[in-house]
Amino acid sequence: MSRPQRRLLASLVVLVPLAIAVLFPLVENGNQGDMSIAVFALIFMAAVSAWNIFSGYSGYLALGHAVFFGTGAYTIALTAQDWHVPAGWAIMALLPVCGLVAGLVAIPVGIVALRTRRHTFVVVTIGVFFIFQTLATNLGFTGGTAGLQLPFVAWTFSVFNQRFYYVALVILVATVALSWAVRRSRFGLQLMAIRDDEDRARGMGVRTARVKLGAFVLSAIPVGMVGGLWAYFLGSVYPQSAFDPLFDIALALMGFFGGIGTIAGPLVGALVLESLQQYFTQKFSANGLYLIVYGSLFLVVILLMPRGIVPSMSHWLRSWRAQRADRTSTPAAGASVAEVAR
Repeated sequence: MSRPQRRLLASLVVLVPLAIAVLFPLVENGNQGDMSIAVFALIFMAAVSAWNIFSGYSGYLALGHAVFFGTGAYTIALTAQDWHVPAGWAIMALLPVCGLVAGLVAIPVGIVALRTRRHTFVVVTIGVFFIFQTLATNLGFTGGTAGLQLPFVAWTFSVFNQRFYYVALVILVATVALSWAVRRSRFGLQLMAIRDDEDRARGMGVRTARVKLGAFVLSAIPVGMVGGLWAYFLGSVYPQSAFDPLFDIALALMGFFGGIGTIAGPLVGALVLESLQQYFTQKFSANGLYLIVYGSLFLVVILLMPRGIVPSMSHWLRSWRAQRADRTSTPAAGASVAEVAR
């Protein structure tokens, strides 16, 4: 395949899904159940893509990003309340503030947690998560277990989900663009060198502590933004839901399901798993059937494609192309031998 053809294919791979995402609310024609599923799917796609910027590229499995998600959720509720921000698009303008606060929180958390390595780091992030969950439950300004309510949005029912959908889509596109830029940069190469062999990377001059902290803070910012969007979408925020341990497990499962360390993998994993979870929760939440289907699907993919959907399919495609090239080159070689024999 020539270079122009590869560029055209790459453009189609990016533009076609983006066009489908932009047109999806119009095609759904007011189906609010599907639109609600789509909003949650976009929120988790952005969160997993952000988590992948750190965990996927550095190899450090983080199980504490619910800290930044909850920080974003409480930031939008507290700022809307204290600054007397009116409901509507004005509160949407607070989402960058949610990301900024989450990034600032990530600095001390990262400085402490990243002093450790790999498995110890996982334990430290879990410990930090429970500290923040306890603080949100007991501090007075967070509302405690009673939580906080956000201003009521006076949008009509037909456009409510659609507007949240497009805001989530903008955050997702920006997060994917950030992930792509990091992966193709010198900074991204340093992260992947740390993933392969951290001691060797340090010996080659990589400032590993600074690089890891930078990626950790970068990954926290989009998670804080979608945390704020999630809280505004639901209209309230509580400690047990904003700082939910299942959120961190979900990010890791979605990342590994689609293919950790890739750009498309987290998107595929979050789109499939979160959409299925929301759909089965709506349809079969009474009997728990969705948990069986959800778990079975994950086990099938892990057993058949242990590297994740995207890396496994890429490997299969490369193998198929190599076999096809061998088959087409063999007759040509045979013909040249016969020619020489004549």
